[in-house]
Amino acid sequence: MGKAAKRKRKVPAPAAAKGPVKSAMAMVKSNPFEVKVNRQKFDILGRKTKNDVGLPGVSRSKAIKKRTQTLLKEYKEREKTNVFKDKRFGEYNTKISPEEKMIRRFTLERQQNYGKKNIYNLNEDEELTHYGQSLAEIEKLNDIVDSDSDTEERGALSAELTAAHFGGGGGLLRKKVSNGQQDEEEEKPKSRKELIEEMIAKSKQEKQERQTRRESALELTEKLDNDWKEIQTLITRKTPKSERKDKEAEKPKPDEYDMIVRELGFEMKAKPSERMKTEEELAKEEQARLQKLEADRLRRMCGIDEQANKKKPSHVSADDLADGFILDKDDRRLLSYQDGKINVEEEKEKKDEEEEEEEEDGREAKEDEEESEEESANEDEEDGAADSHSDLESDLESEEEAAENKEQKKHMNENESQNVEELDTKMEAAKSELPYTFTVPESYETFKSLLAGRTVEQQLIILERIQKCNHPSLAVGNKAKLEKLFGFLLEYIGELATLDLPELRTIDKLVLPLYNLCQMFPEAASDSIKFILRDAAHDMEEVIEVKGCATFPGLDTLIYLKITSLLFPTSDFWHPVVTPAFMYMSQLLTKCRITTLQDVIKGLFVCCLFLEYISLSKRFVPELINFLLGLLHISLPKKQAHGYTVVHPFTPVGKNSELLLVCDKKDLESWQKQNLPLSVVTRLKETSRTEMNHIRLSCLALCFDLIKKSAALYESLPSFHEIVHPVRILLTQHVPMNEYPEQMQERYHSALEELENKVKRYAPLICEKKKPVPLKQYTPKIVKVLEFGRKQGGSQKEQERKQLIRKHKRELKGAIREIRKDNQFLARTQLSEIMERDSARKRKVKELLGSLATQEGEWKAMKRKKGKN
Repeated sequence: MGKAAKRKRKVPAPAAAKGPVKSAMAMVKSNPFEVKVNRQKFDILGRKTKNDVGLPGVSRSKAIKKRTQTLLKEYKEREKTNVFKDKRFGEYNTKISPEEKMIRRFTLERQQNYGKKNIYNLNEDEELTHYGQSLAEIEKLNDIVDSDSDTEERGALSAELTAAHFGGGGGLLRKKVSNGQQDEEEEKPKSRKELIEEMIAKSKQEKQERQTRRESALELTEKLDNDWKEIQTLITRKTPKSERKDKEAEKPKPDEYDMIVRELGFEMKAKPSERMKTEEELAKEEQARLQKLEADRLRRMCGIDEQANKKKPSHVSADDLADGFILDKDDRRLLSYQDGKINVEEEKEKKDEEEEEEEEDGREAKEDEEESEEESANEDEEDGAADSHSDLESDLESEEEAAENKEQKKHMNENESQNVEELDTKMEAAKSELPYTFTVPESYETFKSLLAGRTVEQQLIILERIQKCNHPSLAVGNKAKLEKLFGFLLEYIGELATLDLPELRTIDKLVLPLYNLCQMFPEAASDSIKFILRDAAHDMEEVIEVKGCATFPGLDTLIYLKITSLLFPTSDFWHPVVTPAFMYMSQLLTKCRITTLQDVIKGLFVCCLFLEYISLSKRFVPELINFLLGLLHISLPKKQAHGYTVVHPFTPVGKNSELLLVCDKKDLESWQKQNLPLSVVTRLKETSRTEMNHIRLSCLALCFDLIKKSAALYESLPSFHEIVHPVRILLTQHVPMNEYPEQMQERYHSALEELENKVKRYAPLICEKKKPVPLKQYTPKIVKVLEFGRKQGGSQKEQERKQLIRKHKRELKGAIREIRKDNQFLARTQLSEIMERDSARKRKVKELLGSLATQEGEWKAMKRKKGKN
């Protein structure tokens, strides 16, 4: 009884096991090895204990139980409310009319009905339709036709319907009968031929009617026009001139804007122009133009007239059958094989062509002789005719004809001589013209001979034509040739500068083609300039090593420095050409001694170049300020320098310490303001004493101008006042301005004002105050060794911050985990609901099919009984 009863006894399931959630109590007895024990090593005050003893799955069951009490309850009551709200559209909106409210409510209701609650659920209670009829009503089969019924008319089609759908076009041949005569009689249908003839007749009749209507309308309009012309003369009334003037005065005059708009309307619209040509296309066109002009010049040099070369059209009689034409020559070549290769007889063809040309020349000569013989024969015939009629004419007429012939011969001779003179003049003019095409010279001697004896304008034209005829895009080797041309031109400019009378104007004009070549080939141009500057610097270093001091270079080197500023940008922080030139000029102002007036002029030229170089970058050049200070010093009488110091190449006391001093009062009074040209350097030996004094005064005036420009340039520097302080002291305390003329005094005062009126904007540079460095001690320096994987100590704020970060991270992970579990729980509940709905639907379908099967069986049984009866 005990064991059997124990086996047969059933344990009732708890209430929680019926739903989608199973309790942990319904599980099988657990294994003791699966029990999880969380032991606590130490007892800590104020900390919540997390140690727990339980079976696997107990904590999960608690969480599920908690979700069923909270989340599941919210899910089931999500669409339930305990407050009634009137959510009808526009109920409290007075701006919308009642009709609009009803229409909008109807559309919202339809949208709610057609909108699916769940896109993944296809088992909703929707009403499906077919051509506007519900499928549920169609499935009821209310209109089924019973084939066993005795009624014959039921289900039959009407005659009209069969004629429309199954007539096969026969309906077109039937005549439509009027409603009144439909029951009385039916006419016979017309044939196809009769119907087509009837349709043609109707179309002709309609066309005739349209024509008659058109003609009648035209007649009526003509009649109306004639009547109107007769009446118009009576209706029209001319307005008097006074009323016209008043109306014209009343009309408003158009504004300027309206007039401009009308003018714009009458302007020509822009027409599409040709596309811009590339540099290669322009070079090819220019080369072709110059070649054509050169060919024309050579033809004029040879005395060949262009009109004479043109073939005059020969006279062709009306009876000419044009049967003297010559067929085109046979261009086919005879092929022969020599050593297994095709040998084309080109030399024979050339000989044949030369023979043909000689034959043509012979033919032309023969034709000319025949024409001359024919002319002489004609003249003889005319003479003979005149002799035959000489008996009838008087001797006076024969004498007059002879005189006229002599005059004509004289005129012919005069015209021929004039033509010869014109040809000679044209040939001489063509020889004197410059050639239009040039080849790039391969050496400097040929380049120099090409430009020798030419004017500046002709030299520029030659250089321009060389560039155009040998553009880099026209041939492969033109680039290298034009790069050589840049070097030749630089050497030619240097040679012009070293002459006894330097041709500075020619050099100024030649800078333009030099700039064009530099833009085309910047690398070659920079290499050429760097080579010249390197040689000049090397020569100066050699002179310094030998003599201990250097002299200023020649005029050609100074001109090269000027050309450098024109060809390359001087505002760059570093440039491969300008930076070496900058360094070379600074060496010139510091290492070249000032012994003559020529050195002063060259130094001033270098100072002007410095200001030109730094006009944009405003770079500070101390050599410039020191050189200007030294020039002011050598313009003073011998005395000790107080308040300023003179640096190399100037000396406070010495042989050349009064190089710019002028003591002659007459020369001071006769001096006038004038520019100081660079060509003065070569003419100083031939000048007189007064001229030398005037040049000294001009140098001093230029020095004042340079001081003014440098002060305006360096005014933004923080240490401007400290830089200009010695110059200011020298100008205010040592320069005797009362002895100089008024023009010099004006320049002096303008320079001094530029120095003194500048506001001190910035404080001088001072070293930043720093905390004094303590003395070194012998206490050991403790370096903290960081161990990876352990929490390092720090300040209290850092520890609290790290603790907060850890807590936030832990809470964030827990929240994400709980949200994920909530979503899984809701998905399981939704799935269980769908499964329940599906099972209920299947059960209902089975019940319906079973009831239908029983009804069908009963109906068949009743039918059999009726059949037996």
